[in-house]
Amino acid sequence: MDRREIIAELRDVIGSYIKEQGLDLVDLVYRYEGKGLFLRILVDKPEGGISLDDCAYLNNEISRILDEKNILQERYILEVASPGLDRPLTTKKDFLRCMNKKARFFLNELVEERRELEGIINSVDDEAVYIDSQGRVIKIPLSKINKAKRVINNI
Repeated sequence: MDRREIIAELRDVIGSYIKEQGLDLVDLVYRYEGKGLFLRILVDKPEGGISLDDCAYLNNEISRILDEKNILQERYILEVASPGLDRPLTTKKDFLRCMNKKARFFLNELVEERRELEGIINSVDDEAVYIDSQGRVIKIPLSKINKAKRVINNI
């Protein structure tokens, strides 16, 4: 199997298990760091806030499932973690979770003649996120978002 096929199978197997547990698969990172293979799984609860105990339990269960399925043919290090407060926003569901919160958008194409925008998320549909930026509503097509993160204010 090539790298893309392995990642697709990992997403399918791990994603199905995580969904059965009533959790969300936020991200799956499969990469070599130094000479070792690392598999990082970011998981969250739909209402937010996964615990350290949840991560430890999932780490053991996902490791067992991967061993049974024999997807990875080499040694690897598995890490299951919470995405944290500044988790990447990638799906419509992510943006809906952050309604009325401030987010920063890094774009792969210009919107309003800018590649970076920040504002309060007003609404989301299947094609765009609408933000209030300095009193103006700006439509950001999902297809133009390279990366987005919630802005956490330390007050």
